[in-house]
Amino acid sequence: KRQLLELTIKTKLKAPGVYVLFLNGWLDTQTYKKLDERVAEILKESPKILIFNMEQLDYISSAGLRIIYKTQKALKGSGGSLHFMKLKPQIKKVFEIINALPSMNVFSGVQELDEYLDAMQQKSMKK
Repeated sequence: KRQLLELTIKTKLKAPGVYVLFLNGWLDTQTYKKLDERVAEILKESPKILIFNMEQLDYISSAGLRIIYKTQKALKGSGGSLHFMKLKPQIKKVFEIINALPSMNVFSGVQELDEYLDAMQQKSMKK
């Protein structure tokens, strides 16, 4: 089993209404609340653009994906948009998997989804 790793988040105001969040570490069930709280603070400012810089993000689980979708929905509702930059291969793979999945529930639950995403990221890291 993997060791518990932290998530650090740096926020930069790039221009009025444009925020960049630099994510470093692991975004999973142990760390997602940290990102959720930071995003909630930024959403109070009614940003037009929010960018997740994932250059230093090594891992993402379904808990992390939920925060991303929640953020995207909130921004869309207020006329803003969410963007991503510098995704590592294993993170990009997760986004590809999620986009490739049909809208029906393929996994029996969060644990099964996380196990699948974990296996795919481990495989991607070994390339």
